[in-house]
Amino acid sequence: MFYSLHFTTFVNMDIKQRLGLKIKELRKQKGLSQERLANLAEIDRTYLPTIEKGERNVSIEVVEKLAKALDVKVKDLFDE
Repeated sequence: MFYSLHFTTFVNMDIKQRLGLKIKELRKQKGLSQERLANLAEIDRTYLPTIEKGERNVSIEVVEKLAKALDVKVKDLFDE
């Protein structure tokens, strides 16, 4: 789960960090580079790393684009 993070560590992260970690995990599971995922989601390639690091407060539109690009439901990006 999330690169060997303990559940308590994960729930203590803020929502931006949890979302970023989930996106990164799903991206790696699907064998996608950051650049490829950004292209699929139609977002700037320099934007994705900041999302994955939890540095961005992303809009719901970007969340939806990422979910579609990862072939998951939006809610799956917020599941623990």
